[in-house]
Amino acid sequence: MKKSRHTDSRGARGSRGAQGARGSRRLSSEQEHSGEGAWADVVRTGSESGGQLVRQRAQLGPRSSDPIPVVRMKSRSLHPLMYRRRLEDSGGAKAGDLVAVYAEQGAQPFAYGLYNSRSELCVRLLWHGAQLPGDDAWRGKLAGAVSLRSETLKLPAQASAWRVVHAESDGLSGLVVDNFAGVLSAEAFSLGMYQRGSLLLPMLAEITGAQHWLLRTSPQFLSQEGCDPPELKSEGCPGNVIIQEYGTRFRVRFDGGHKTGFFCDQRENRRRLAEFCAGKTVLDLCCYTGGFSIQAKVLGQASEVIGVDLDEEPLEVARENANLNQARVRFVQADIFSYMREMLRNGRQFDVVILDPPKLIRSRMEIEDGTRKHFAMNRLAMRLVKPGGLLLSCTCAGLLPESEFLQLLSAAARSPGDEGEADGHPAAPRSFQLIARTGAAPDHPVLSTCPETEYLKAAWMIMQ
Repeated sequence: MKKSRHTDSRGARGSRGAQGARGSRRLSSEQEHSGEGAWADVVRTGSESGGQLVRQRAQLGPRSSDPIPVVRMKSRSLHPLMYRRRLEDSGGAKAGDLVAVYAEQGAQPFAYGLYNSRSELCVRLLWHGAQLPGDDAWRGKLAGAVSLRSETLKLPAQASAWRVVHAESDGLSGLVVDNFAGVLSAEAFSLGMYQRGSLLLPMLAEITGAQHWLLRTSPQFLSQEGCDPPELKSEGCPGNVIIQEYGTRFRVRFDGGHKTGFFCDQRENRRRLAEFCAGKTVLDLCCYTGGFSIQAKVLGQASEVIGVDLDEEPLEVARENANLNQARVRFVQADIFSYMREMLRNGRQFDVVILDPPKLIRSRMEIEDGTRKHFAMNRLAMRLVKPGGLLLSCTCAGLLPESEFLQLLSAAARSPGDEGEADGHPAAPRSFQLIARTGAAPDHPVLSTCPETEYLKAAWMIMQ
């Protein structure tokens, strides 16, 4: 998925622009493997987090001489995310601790997880059962995640970039890791996972054979976890790499950008879209670094491809990616709402349109506003597709169920356009044939007890 911010002149806007590069900190090889060095490496965060000291932990769990902290919840749950409203008693647990989780009347723990009193998601469950997990249990989770991708899915034979760890789906809530040509790029969503980064990522590198790793926090880390720690890197970690995906090449930059640097979840959708593009005109909205655009041109042999994004930084990478693939693609820096209205006023339509906006719904409080934004941009995008052409519309909002997303698309098609969008007259309502519904690539599995892991929805529509 491609992430940028786009502003509707009528108030609809995307969630964010390019994430600024954070200060980085390198760990020497001695520090990486030394608990003492990890604890000594202390970071003082900004005043917004109250001067909280965020440290890399020397051990994954409590020391053998220390009792494990206990928290009590109002009831048991198989869902890995435990909200604060369900918390009965946190005892003496501290932010980032691995805790034993009891039900209110339970005599034994029913799970173990990472605790943070400052987060609305106060406990992220990692293991179910009464037995305390040791370091081997952490390694087992990592090894299982790697085996799924390499042995079952056989991803190394298809591409040099794939997701290695997919948070709750791999039993590691609060952590995602992508492998980019031997560099493990990780994003932490929880304080407990961040604090264990310098232990888990070298362990994962050993399992995968990766040469380097880096860890950054999510853009919402400060508001959700109560602190804003800096990026961590292995010594000598490169600032960028070139990856291969089905015969195309892309540069992935780690200094800034979004999430882990490149969106592996759309890998299969990019390849599938190329099958519709031979000799066609293609418009890629929220194009980020050009994944869909370049594969439409190189693999799909489209006659014309235009990629649009608000942020210039990813567009610079997109142009470089086009050069890497000797592909003629025109990239335009523009607000997508303004650009779509301009195209409609000019009477321009395309054979294929891709709409893959940033995450517009990050919390339940944003559902109404985010749904409205999805409606507004899809209504415009639908009118840019020629009759019989394809619209690929995506959402990466886990809180927007697929059924509601499809209802939104149907309503957007029926809604007449606004005056001024096309020759000064409202556009006629449209309809579509839904030919496919897809999601994230299989290295982003869905956990049965956590519906939110089915976050990416892609609707393939033939516009009438």
